[in-house]
Amino acid sequence: MKKFDEASPVSAVSTQELLRELLLRLGEDPDRDGLLRTPERMQKSLEYLTKGYDQDADKVLRGALFDVPYDEMVIVKDVEMFSLCEHHLLPFFGKVHVAYIPNGKVLGLSKIPRLVDIFARRLQVQERLTVQIAETIQNAINPQGVGVVIEARHLCVMMRGVEKQHSAAVTSHMLGTFRTTQNTREEFLALIRNGKNGNSF
Repeated sequence: MKKFDEASPVSAVSTQELLRELLLRLGEDPDRDGLLRTPERMQKSLEYLTKGYDQDADKVLRGALFDVPYDEMVIVKDVEMFSLCEHHLLPFFGKVHVAYIPNGKVLGLSKIPRLVDIFARRLQVQERLTVQIAETIQNAINPQGVGVVIEARHLCVMMRGVEKQHSAAVTSHMLGTFRTTQNTREEFLALIRNGKNGNSF
């Protein structure tokens, strides 16, 4: 992915100039005190919120694979997630629950939240984000199965359009034994629900 300050072949206009023009088109005065540095701050914010494009998820996981004779479910739940909806560039946020059953190899536990961040820090839809997390783990360690559930609130639903502030979207992607074995899938779903008091997040 090109950095924001790199000029494209089509135009030599800088990112900050484009953002300044956006402020003008919104009816604002980019020269007033409160907005003087807003294009610069917006550029830095967008660079941070989309930094996942510059990170290699497979490489991150390859650096933390361990041979361990463990074949029970491993769950990392309630991983905080923040992303940008690719349709409106508005945030969606929530919790990610990840489980897998090892097949001779396990992942360093901190790598699962790292993996979530790598894919979340891109322009996303929740459905694709769910699949990317699951399939990257599947490809990295070939476990007996992987399950991923994401519960999220979308500001594009809450602030615009239907304006439903209390709705949440839940997506899941199950691979291997999580897809083929009902008891495994039900155990995973029961464990991530355990301790919740009615509010998902």
